[in-house]
Amino acid sequence: MLSAHGLGGGDDLPIPASLAIAGGTAALTISFVVLMLAWRKPRFDDPTGEYVVPRSLASFLDSRALTVTLRLAGLMFLGFMLWPALFGPDLLINPTFGVVYVWLWVGLVPASLLFGPVIRAVSPVRTVLELLDRAMGRSPDTLRPYPASLGYWPAALGLFAFVWLELVAPGAAELGVLRVWFAIYAAAMLIGWAFYGTVWLVHADPFESYSTLVSHLSPWSRSVSGQLVLVSPLRNLARVKPKAGLVAVVAVLLGSTAYDSWSSSLTWVRFVQSNNVDVTRLGTALMALIILVVGVSFTLACVATAVNDQVISRRMLPRTMAHSILPIIVGYMVAHYLTYLVEIGQRTLIQLSDPMADGSDLFGTADWGINFWLSQNPTVLASIKVSAIVVGHVLGVIAAHDRALRVLPARHQVTGQLALLLAMTLYTFMGLFLLFGA
Repeated sequence: MLSAHGLGGGDDLPIPASLAIAGGTAALTISFVVLMLAWRKPRFDDPTGEYVVPRSLASFLDSRALTVTLRLAGLMFLGFMLWPALFGPDLLINPTFGVVYVWLWVGLVPASLLFGPVIRAVSPVRTVLELLDRAMGRSPDTLRPYPASLGYWPAALGLFAFVWLELVAPGAAELGVLRVWFAIYAAAMLIGWAFYGTVWLVHADPFESYSTLVSHLSPWSRSVSGQLVLVSPLRNLARVKPKAGLVAVVAVLLGSTAYDSWSSSLTWVRFVQSNNVDVTRLGTALMALIILVVGVSFTLACVATAVNDQVISRRMLPRTMAHSILPIIVGYMVAHYLTYLVEIGQRTLIQLSDPMADGSDLFGTADWGINFWLSQNPTVLASIKVSAIVVGHVLGVIAAHDRALRVLPARHQVTGQLALLLAMTLYTFMGLFLLFGA
C-alpha cells in the first residue's frame, strides 16, 4: 500500500470527467476576469492587515522552554527511529518507510499549513548543527556569506533526489537504500554547514525548505519588527523571498507529483511493458522531462511581457512570481496524497508500537484498526480532490495577479498576465486529467 498513492478514477466522481475538467478551467478563467475588473491595486505587499498575537500566547510560542521541548522531541524521535531503521526487518511492516514517505514527506504539508515552519522547529539535523556551532563558538560573523546566486538551488537538487528515491529508485522499499540516501543527505548538510553555518539549512535542506515555503500559506507570520502576527494566508504568501532557484523548487514539487500520477496510469504501464528500456532510466527521464516542462513553461509565461525596468528586471520576473505556484502544489498534494496520508499514516502509527515486528505493543496502538472512511465514500473523496486542485489554482491566480499589479507597467497589467493564465490553465487541465486516471 505504500506505493498506492491512489488518485481514484473517473468512476469515483459524482460528475463526468469532461464536466469536471471544463468546470475547473472555466472557474480559473472566470476568476481571472473578475480579478481584472475588481482588483485594481496590489494589496498583499504592504505590512497592513496584521493582527498581533496576544502577548501571553506569543510569549509561550516564542519561549525557550517550548523551543527546547520541540528540539528534544525531534532528537528523541530520531533516536527511536534509528532502532528499526538500522536493526528492524527489511519489510514494509517496518515503520521507517511510513515515517519517511508518509509522516515526513506528506505530513509536513498539513502540519506546515496549520502551525508554520514545523520542520525547522523539530529538525534534529538543525538541532545537532546548532549545538555544534555553540560548542565551537562559531557565529555568522565568522563564516563566509551564503552566495545569493546559489539561493534555493541546493534545495531543488535535494528535493529532486528525494522524489527520485520515492518514485523511481528500484530499491525505494529497501532499508539499505533508504539508509544510504539519508547518510548522503546528512553528509551534504554537514559539509554545507561547515562552510556557511545553519543558513545552509534554510536553502539546502529539502524538508526544511519545503516546509518553510508551505508555511507561507499558514496564518502565522512575523512583522517587520519580529512580532508574532496573524495574517491572511495570501498576504503571508506574498512574503516569500524571490531567491535564485525558487522556480526550480516549485517545478520539482509540481512536476514530481504530476509524474507520480502519470506513472500509475494504464497508458504508462502499457508503454513500459511494451518496451525493453530499463524502467529506472525511463522513469528518471520522464520525471526530469515533466519537471523541465513545468519550469520552462512557467518561466516563459512570466517573461512574455513588458516590464517596468524601474521596478524589476525581466530576468527576475519568474522568481518574483514563483510564489503563486505554491497554492497549486498544495492543491495537488491534497488531491494526490489525501487517502495515502490518512490511511497509511494510521498504519504507520500501528507499526510504531511493534517496530521490530516481534509482537511488541510499546505505545498501545498495535491492535488498532485503520479507518477507511474516505475510501469508502468515493463521492466525498473525489469532490475534495477536484476542489483542492481548482481552489489551489484560483488562489495561485489571485497571488500572481496581485504581484503583477506591482511589477508590471500599467498598460501591460492585463495582457502581461495572459501567458501566465494560460500556463496555469494548462496545469489545471493536467491536474484534473491525471485525477481521472489519465
